[in-house]
Amino acid sequence: MSKPNVRLRAGVLGAGAFGRIHGRKYAEDARVTFVGVYDPDDERATELANTHSVEAFASLDALLAQVDIVTIASPPSFHGEAARKTLGAGKHTLIEKPLATDVATGQALVQLAADKKLVLGCGHQERLVFQAMGLFDAPERPTHIESVREGPWTGRSADVSVTLDLMVHDLDLALQLLKTKPAKVSAVARSEHGCTADHIEARLAFQSAEAIFTSSRVAKDRRRFMRAIYPSGEVKIDFSARTFENTTKFPLNAAFAETRIGADPLGANVAQFIDAVLGVAARPVVDGPEALAVLELALQVDEASGLPSLS
Repeated sequence: MSKPNVRLRAGVLGAGAFGRIHGRKYAEDARVTFVGVYDPDDERATELANTHSVEAFASLDALLAQVDIVTIASPPSFHGEAARKTLGAGKHTLIEKPLATDVATGQALVQLAADKKLVLGCGHQERLVFQAMGLFDAPERPTHIESVREGPWTGRSADVSVTLDLMVHDLDLALQLLKTKPAKVSAVARSEHGCTADHIEARLAFQSAEAIFTSSRVAKDRRRFMRAIYPSGEVKIDFSARTFENTTKFPLNAAFAETRIGADPLGANVAQFIDAVLGVAARPVVDGPEALAVLELALQVDEASGLPSLS
């Protein structure tokens, strides 16, 4: 582990929407020197590099030679291959979701990080919303969960299914709330822009709960919400409005969106990744094994739908 007074050198792979955010978070963190970015699209890489007066590297290897930590914000189908290189080069790695696109690669990444004693984190930062609310501290577990995560077609992350693109957030939250894997998974999906699911509805049967998830990237409107029904009441969260309704007696924080992690979950995820690398936090927000469990479940959902996970 690096020492807290060491200024980490950070790089970003991918100069798209998420790469730009990660680059900004590194540039704003006093513990980090944002060194630069690599993206096969030279124009996009140069634009991000110029924004922060850093270098646009000609290759991933050139970037890795100059950094201690790296964010992988490339298209999802490249996550696994890129992480093999970053971890293989001895770099602490934060991967935007999903961890990878197949279980074998995900397992290999988790093992590689463990063998090299590297921090491996993943971008399921919606978990921080529930942390800020205090929902993970609830004295009960839900008996029923429903989620809707959908929006219009943008073409982003079209290399993977909407399950791996959007539903992974809600699958992660369900696994954290219920602390168990489902016994049965069923799903119905349709594709409109390729062979993978653009709209999918999944039903997961747990030992003492049921979860119904709907994710779409071909919807008319953008909606992000979840209902969690407990023996004593219901909590409904609107992720877009950053509000919730609560009929339980759980002492949830109504002002969660004004907290540091509630106001900027992605930024808080990056910050805790840095904390973990510096040894001032025990772990990143979402570690490798947890990200692998989400990947396994997402692939189960796609398999149940009869549509592939990769385009």
